[in-house]
Amino acid sequence: MPEDTDLLQAFDLLERKNMQVTVEDLSSVRKVLHIEIPEEDVNREVENAYKELKKTAKIKGFRPGKAPRAVLERHYRKDVDADISSRLIQESFADAIRQEKLNVVGTPDLNPPDLQYKMPYHYDATVEVTPELEEIDYKGLELKKVKWEVSETAIQNQLKMFQKNLSRTEAIEEDRPVTEGDFVLIHYEGFEDGAPVEDVQRTENFTMKIGSAQIAQELDDALIGKKPGDSLKVDVTFPEDYGNKTLAGRSLTFHIELEEIRKEVLPEIDDELAKHFGPFETLDALKAEIEKNLKEGYKKRIEQELNEQIFAKLIEKRDFEVPDTMVEYELEGIIEEAERSFMHHNMTMEQLGLTKEHLAEKYRGTAVKQVKRHLILNKIIDQEELTLEEGALEEGMAEMARSFNQPVEGIKGYYQQYPDKLQHLQYTLLEKKALELI
Repeated sequence: MPEDTDLLQAFDLLERKNMQVTVEDLSSVRKVLHIEIPEEDVNREVENAYKELKKTAKIKGFRPGKAPRAVLERHYRKDVDADISSRLIQESFADAIRQEKLNVVGTPDLNPPDLQYKMPYHYDATVEVTPELEEIDYKGLELKKVKWEVSETAIQNQLKMFQKNLSRTEAIEEDRPVTEGDFVLIHYEGFEDGAPVEDVQRTENFTMKIGSAQIAQELDDALIGKKPGDSLKVDVTFPEDYGNKTLAGRSLTFHIELEEIRKEVLPEIDDELAKHFGPFETLDALKAEIEKNLKEGYKKRIEQELNEQIFAKLIEKRDFEVPDTMVEYELEGIIEEAERSFMHHNMTMEQLGLTKEHLAEKYRGTAVKQVKRHLILNKIIDQEELTLEEGALEEGMAEMARSFNQPVEGIKGYYQQYPDKLQHLQYTLLEKKALELI
């Protein structure tokens, strides 16, 4: 026997059975629902609202429960209408979605009209829906697999990068002027119209490489030919697209004192260098670790290249539209990941001259592709009735722990704290299984 709540819902649906819904297609993923709620439903809501209000309304000159309907309307109609409209829309919209079997994403765009008594209530709701994909034929795709192999050159390049990380600069001994490629130690301060600039306050013992245009190319050019002890003034006009937005488009005069000409000193690539980059006693041990990491990176690169080909070919067979809501959600994730990356390097978007709007514009195409990939994989998961084997979730967490160099218990604890994230991990593993199937 159904529960009381089930009976009530059934009665509600019967009462609203005469609700009229028509669907207007703006595109394959964007619809307008034209909804009409019958006059009797509106009248019933109005009568119930005023009956309840009459019990509690306090109006001067009338005892509780005795105020006439006309008086109640005069004092409370605006609030009552808003409450009734909200309830009618909330209930009828949910029924309309079920009736039309629409998989709505995001929040509907509503512009409800004022409520009119003793007549039907009409309103429109613009919604986005997930696209309905036909069965995907993924078999027989021709894919090109590039075989990446670790070379001695790649290992040496990695070692040179480590060597560069341990480099230092020291003052040169010979008496000569600055040349291209030198490192210089300077003190500088920026002025605008003769007044010090707060954003370019006096900075001492600043090291920069001539030719790198670390601050501005004009400074590099002006320092060439100068000797330690020289002072100079350099006019710089920063371009409108300069990385530091506080300086973009401004014209400043830099007062510079050249303290030293320095040279870069690189350590030897040997066992001593290896000890700086982990528990390595020898250079050969470090090289073995580099080779291992390169192999893992190449393996991921091969997988990524194959995945790119898979989706390009599947979309080429049958392209489809995607809802803006899903694209925006994906964009938020991309921007958040970028912000985390900047923070990891102790940088902010503002320091890099970036804004969320700029990143959203730059990565919108990427977000659209990502949404299409998720939808394709979701279709294949449903189509092939894929499920996770016993222990797959545990192994997924263990792999994540290895990637982040964290204990497995810490990863499990995180997902216990955030169940929604656990659901996302399960779906990610299913997507991976779908890709492996392809």
